[in-house]
Amino acid sequence: MANLELYPQIISNRVPKHVAIIMDGNGRWAKKQGYLRMFGHKQGVNSVRTALEFASELGIDFITLYAFSTENWNRPKTEVNALMQLLVDTVEKEIPSLMKNGIRLKTLGNISQLPSKCIKQLNHTVEITKDNQGTTLVLALSYSGRWDLIEATKNIVNQVRNNNLNVENITEETITRALNTSEFPNPDLLIRTSGEMRISNFLLWEIAYSEIHFTDVLWPDFKKEDFLKAILDYQSRERRFGKTTEQLT
Repeated sequence: MANLELYPQIISNRVPKHVAIIMDGNGRWAKKQGYLRMFGHKQGVNSVRTALEFASELGIDFITLYAFSTENWNRPKTEVNALMQLLVDTVEKEIPSLMKNGIRLKTLGNISQLPSKCIKQLNHTVEITKDNQGTTLVLALSYSGRWDLIEATKNIVNQVRNNNLNVENITEETITRALNTSEFPNPDLLIRTSGEMRISNFLLWEIAYSEIHFTDVLWPDFKKEDFLKAILDYQSRERRFGKTTEQLT
């Protein structure tokens, strides 16, 4: 349930419907504190909780978090295993909060690559939260934009091969429907933390007209005020989608 009276500086009719976040900087944050990288990932869970709470307060319909990319499988096996266990533990622990706040969980990516215990926990949580009517939390796991475009291409090729689609009829909508993200609206706002200014293979098709906000804040330090800055930055921009200012007035 939106609670915009807490944030009078926000323009109520310009709240983004979908915010995507590249949660970067956990490892660097931990090193600055003199800890191992996993300590940063564990602390980052608090920022996820904070971001989700804020999104719910603003009435943001979707928040997509880049939790684990296809490239992340190349990290040291010990870190990958620890991240998978952290995922299972966190999702299980947060179920009461998700239900209390009406949060619906969805996943995005090649989930079949995850360990069986992760798949089981994720599927269980998706199922029990499916009827919730609040913000939808989308976890991008074993996901990358290029992977999704490759899979979409295979899907479309098969449609053509099976005479269910003519090549001449392939449109942007055809590709959009074939993507793993087809059930979600495109992000209005993309946030990346930690000062890095890269997209890192995230939602490549979907962010064609998203507003992008970069912040130097490392993800474990990302607070409501940082999210608020991103929203206000978003609201200060004129979204023209290829048109001129005059056409919008």
